Amino acid sequence: MLQTSIDQLIFLGLGSNLGDRNMHLAHARELIKDRVGNIVIASSIYESEPWGKSDQPWFYNQVIGVESTLRPRPLLEVLMTIEAEMGRERLEENGPRTIDLDILIYGREIVSDSDLEIPHPRIPVRNFVLIPLMEIASDLCLPGTKLTVEELYIDNREDLDVCLLEEDQ
Repeated sequence: MLQTSIDQLIFLGLGSNLGDRNMHLAHARELIKDRVGNIVIASSIYESEPWGKSDQPWFYNQVIGVESTLRPRPLLEVLMTIEAEMGRERLEENGPRTIDLDILIYGREIVSDSDLEIPHPRIPVRNFVLIPLMEIASDLCLPGTKLTVEELYIDNREDLDVCLLEEDQ
């Protein structure tokens, strides 16, 4: 049972396509739990075709819902620190990475700064976000719209593969 209403949670996207992808996601979840707050809901892990740059390994992706007292800017800073500690190098846009941590949704808030936009502006066009988010919050309305996650998925025309991983992966 969720202690926080689903529309008050902070949803984070996790992705990895270098090294032991499962281990990277697990390590990121532990660091998020220690530094950000309680993870109250988590999607399954999906293997996803790369978005934006196809000549790289496929990603493991997951969406989690967390409770946190961190405001959006400090949250972003903590997530970027975790990425750096886990070996994330920003060598090219949409390039391979050990870990990628994105703030997808921050409760009902809308943030529009030069380097931080919440909800994440590309949620509606990324199946690797929509599918795991739909698994855990299909009826959640994307802040600033009247569309649910499920409606966004139905409307999305992206055709990149996103496959549910078997439990023993």
